[in-house]
Amino acid sequence: METRELRYFVAVAEELNFGRAAQRLAMAQPPLSRAIQQLERRLGVVLLHRTARGVSLTEAGSVLLREGRAALDAVEAAERRTRRAAAGPPGVVLATKAGASSELLSKLLDAYAAEPGAVAVEVLLCGPGEQERLLRDGRADVALLQRPFDTTAGLDTEDLHTERQMVVLPAGHPSAGRTHLSMAEVTALTDLPLPRWPRRDGSCPEGPGPRVRDHTQLFQLIALGRACAVVPESLRAHLRGDHATVPVPDAPPVTTVIAWPPHSRSQAVAALVRTATRL
Repeated sequence: METRELRYFVAVAEELNFGRAAQRLAMAQPPLSRAIQQLERRLGVVLLHRTARGVSLTEAGSVLLREGRAALDAVEAAERRTRRAAAGPPGVVLATKAGASSELLSKLLDAYAAEPGAVAVEVLLCGPGEQERLLRDGRADVALLQRPFDTTAGLDTEDLHTERQMVVLPAGHPSAGRTHLSMAEVTALTDLPLPRWPRRDGSCPEGPGPRVRDHTQLFQLIALGRACAVVPESLRAHLRGDHATVPVPDAPPVTTVIAWPPHSRSQAVAALVRTATRL
């Protein structure tokens, strides 16, 4: 398969509409349809169910969408890392979610800087989910991710820290004085809906909660009595007096991991990972 064919297929599979996919690719629809048909003939499988009502993925199509995204990410990553290697002195780009793992990140940067042969570390502060994307497409060399929020499939990782979660409420809310809340009780707080974070493709889940981009926006909405949120306990350091927290024992624990591409041969990345696991 050619990368051009993969890009065509991924566009159709994500849009589930040949017309919208053609617009996204800045091409006419007939040659796009022919390219997908040619790809199906070459593979000997049906990738798309086509009906008068629209397009849907077959099981084979779902597999190719997942694998095709990974393949295109790998191609983009190779291009970016090659250009970066020729652009100047070696360094490491570390991506992390803004506001998350702040204490760990500070300790890691200080400890690594004290290592013999340490190189410059550029830190990219990202919105939720963005650091995984930056790592996969080559804009970052290493990232701090949090399971179960981030996907680590296909990456090499080392677990660094596991913590419980809590719900953040407006100070003075009737539930703020509870010793703990269950996830069912949190979702039943109709006056404080849970926020809606954007997905990887930019879309947002349906629901009554406000759409949020980062924790600063989220915590302001909570203080105004417009939402509540279940977050890792380490985020307590970012809260103000107009917030209250209650433990949520049955919420899944959050594990911070350091992740890097499995094919990385960077000695600087290896040294940074060693420092992180030692901490």
